[in-house]
Amino acid sequence: MPFQTVDGIRYLTFDLFPKQVVHAVFTRQGGLSPDPWASLNVGGTVGDDRPRVRENRFRAFRALGRDPHSMFDVWQVHSADVVVATAPHDTVPREFKADAIVTDNPAVTLFMRFADCTPILLYDPVRPAVGIAHAGWMGTVRRTASATVSAMQSAFGSNPADLLAAIGPSIGPDHYEVGAEVVEKARHAFGADAEALFHHNGGPRPHFDLWAANRLDLQLAGLEPGNIETAGICTACNPQDWYSHRQQKGKTGRFGALIALRD
Repeated sequence: MPFQTVDGIRYLTFDLFPKQVVHAVFTRQGGLSPDPWASLNVGGTVGDDRPRVRENRFRAFRALGRDPHSMFDVWQVHSADVVVATAPHDTVPREFKADAIVTDNPAVTLFMRFADCTPILLYDPVRPAVGIAHAGWMGTVRRTASATVSAMQSAFGSNPADLLAAIGPSIGPDHYEVGAEVVEKARHAFGADAEALFHHNGGPRPHFDLWAANRLDLQLAGLEPGNIETAGICTACNPQDWYSHRQQKGKTGRFGALIALRD
């Protein structure tokens, strides 16, 4: 799970994905934005100047050798809705509200934005296709990860046992204190397995383990445990690399993640 730097853009990749997959979870380093978004902010709705955000996104794509015009993204709304991307945004509308995208078109680069929520990247090496999902606590208990797997099954004939998945940096369980509503919804989503997803650190409220919850969701969807890699990096603990909505009290940017099939 190495970090790499290209033209000042620092990003994380995962060991389980082969060279046929172009992918990255970008840190906040290498962009143009000033504080509180410094510096590679790719979020266009957090108060940063839009031309800077656009240039930051272009820099990230160029660091991976991807054409910025190959991008397909969505308006993220903490849902379990999945969009099948058949072409880049240059040829289709940008009106989709969803929290996961899948494609089997190498001309499409899937792109999403994060600041504590969990990035989930998926690859089918048998029926070549990729997916990306955004899962905070709402997306996790709505089982966005397994919805993405189901979408790949329906759209591409993917066998979940063949899929490779990576769980990227997000807020870790030590920092993610939640209320009774989250516990109740997790129990509804995961049944008896939900109890292991909460940690009690001596405070009045439990802490939710998004990494474990999304790993569980992927396994319940049919993925093999050995085909799931977890970064285990807490965004709140590492502000030099990641934006954290909770740690920075909402005054922060968004880091990007992308995945695509190599031509």
